[in-house]
Amino acid sequence: MDFGLVLQTDPPASQVVSLMKRAERNGFRYGWTFDSAVLWQEPFVIYSQILANTQKLHVGPMVTNPGTRTWEVTASTFATLNDMYGNRTVCGIGRGDSAMRVAGRAPNTLARLGEAIEVIRDLAEGREALVDGNPIRIPWIREGKLPVWMAAYGPKALALAGQKADGFILQLADLYLTEWMIKAVRQAAVEAGRDPDAITICVAAPAYVGDDLAHARDQCRWFGGMVGNHVADLVSRYGEHSSMVPDELTEYVKSRQGYDYSHHGRAGNPSADFVPDEIVDRFCLLGPAEAHIEKLRALRDLGVDQFALYNMHDAREATIDAYGSEVIPSLR
Repeated sequence: MDFGLVLQTDPPASQVVSLMKRAERNGFRYGWTFDSAVLWQEPFVIYSQILANTQKLHVGPMVTNPGTRTWEVTASTFATLNDMYGNRTVCGIGRGDSAMRVAGRAPNTLARLGEAIEVIRDLAEGREALVDGNPIRIPWIREGKLPVWMAAYGPKALALAGQKADGFILQLADLYLTEWMIKAVRQAAVEAGRDPDAITICVAAPAYVGDDLAHARDQCRWFGGMVGNHVADLVSRYGEHSSMVPDELTEYVKSRQGYDYSHHGRAGNPSADFVPDEIVDRFCLLGPAEAHIEKLRALRDLGVDQFALYNMHDAREATIDAYGSEVIPSLR
């Protein structure tokens, strides 16, 4: 199992780079960041510094979207980083939540997302693609490589990930839901004539190592609020108790009362007060290192290839170090 570190690009950028260097020293192979231009600093500028200050770490957004950047710019940016530092980038992409909504736009449609996945990958790898009906090829790219991993929750999005993406990003660590969603992605891949085992499975969730569970839950409760934005969309689309979406995912958002993106992804987010302890425990990894190892082994048995650790809480360095000394060696 591979491990990734997920950060917000809060200033100072030097701290983001420092934490990524620390992660690489502790055995993490991927460095991910949020991508929301209004809420945080520009991640692609910071990726250049992360790549320059690490040796093998792969970097990318968790996640970008096809609406806030034109597709040829996205592809060229990834290709430039790859040309400078070797093929060490990965494009995590989704419909767009905070990046689109904060700017007053609705998330992208799945049809637009599916088209963007293919266009961005083709352009970044030096092939011609149609952009707004016009054939475009970036002529200077040589031996470019850009895996595109798609974030998804709902049945149509899961199907799209199986049909077109190189990897699937699931932003929660509940064992039942992970199994259900991996099966949906792989089934869609089979139906599309693809090898289901060729799709990389990445589970992303907060992790907090320590014995004080009450404190750990409070530090990670924000995650249930963040996931709840996507779940609320699913409920509005499919209704409550739909056969298309498990109740284990949708039940907890009944008491959700709006969402303030100024606290998005942060410990103490007041918009996450509706998230019960049970959801925090199911969606996150909490407790002593042994508890993390046990849950990660169960995730690995379900087919998870990478665990990406959201590290937005008050024990960032300690969690990275605990994973490096105790957790990662047990899963490799």
